[in-house]
Amino acid sequence: MDASQLNWLTASDAARAIREGALSAEELTAACLARIREVEPQVQAWQHLDADYALRQARSRDEERREGRPVGPLHGVPVGIKDIIDTADMPTEDGTVLHAGRTPAHDAAVVTRLRVAGAVIMGKTVTTECAYFHPGKTRNPHNPDHTPGGSSSGSAAAVAAGMVALAVGSQTNGSVIRPAAFCGVYGFKPSHGLIPRNGILKLSRSLDHVGVFARSIEDVALLAEQLVGYDERDPDTRPHARPALVATAAEEPPFEPTFAFVKTPLWDRVESDAKEAFGELLDVLGDRVIEVTLPDSAREAWDWHRTIMEAEMAASLDAEWERGRERLSEKLRMLLARGREVRAIDYQRALARAALVNERLGEVFERCDAILTPAAPGAAPRGLESTGDPAFCTLWTYCGMPAISLPLMQAANGLPLGVQLVGARHADARLLRTARWLSVRAGASSEGKP
Repeated sequence: MDASQLNWLTASDAARAIREGALSAEELTAACLARIREVEPQVQAWQHLDADYALRQARSRDEERREGRPVGPLHGVPVGIKDIIDTADMPTEDGTVLHAGRTPAHDAAVVTRLRVAGAVIMGKTVTTECAYFHPGKTRNPHNPDHTPGGSSSGSAAAVAAGMVALAVGSQTNGSVIRPAAFCGVYGFKPSHGLIPRNGILKLSRSLDHVGVFARSIEDVALLAEQLVGYDERDPDTRPHARPALVATAAEEPPFEPTFAFVKTPLWDRVESDAKEAFGELLDVLGDRVIEVTLPDSAREAWDWHRTIMEAEMAASLDAEWERGRERLSEKLRMLLARGREVRAIDYQRALARAALVNERLGEVFERCDAILTPAAPGAAPRGLESTGDPAFCTLWTYCGMPAISLPLMQAANGLPLGVQLVGARHADARLLRTARWLSVRAGASSEGKP
């Protein structure tokens, strides 16, 4: 491949070439940096980037390989890190002036695992303010007049623009799935508790997830597999064997999958061209799709999610509220004020309902391999004052189910449209296998470059 195109290699291909000595980590990192210099003025995906430091990391990885030291699955591959995830060697400012200049003493658990896997920590990608709705500076790589989504804005945009093949983000409502859909890349939010959150800005223990971005399902599985596992500092992780995400995602399903098409009560929000695109997808899948209506127990989940998120964010960001609420955006101040007024009985009721909804949705997975539903109401909205509507992600985040956005379709204006697949809780590997089958069947557009 032409050296100027190395940045478009998948992470899997790049890691393989580095292991075999056909490519150096320095060459790959230099190509990514060249792409960043080319498009960053328009996309603005990075909050912190030190090119010299990235190259020093890459040279160190090359020296390790030459010396015959162990080579990890991501050896020499640059990865972008959302700027709410602690890095001991770079600032982590959480998208707020209240944390400007903050450099943590320790890496987050996921960053430690990336370093062990051999990754080059490229830099910190832009987040919205405290990973909520107030936008950062990032623009959509396909059209800079449109939002990239949020809150993992920079991570999604950096992957879509060819700056890095992999990036890490987070989701408390729709902050992985929505920007992945808007930017036309794969975005994967695993089951709640699969990836530890120690060292990441805490918003809502009940709802916070770590997620990943990539340009292929193979890369999604490769990155996620390095991050999963138990961490005693995250009480929601569990000791268990690491799921074989890479191997399972590469397998053919034993039977052709069946999909539950779920419109949700929000279908009237879906734009007309997105409805038409979903109609065409359902035609392609034919009798592999069953239209399913959500159980009554799920219909109030959007309210329950909001109750939990607002109450837990108010508690998590109490110090910011007390120290500098006047320097927070109006949107965040309003959320924190509402959260401080949530009644304990309403909060406890909202927490308890999640198990019931999961149980009822489990009946869907007795008949179907995955739920098929929009990732967002349509393509990325025009304008940068909003990050778009996360409502089509809310139910699945509330339930802690794994979800992935697939870049399968286009809107009438040519911008990407994401298809969301949702799996049963803790069936992450099976979801990735099903997603790969659907991407091949429907002809994923992930190779399209902005």
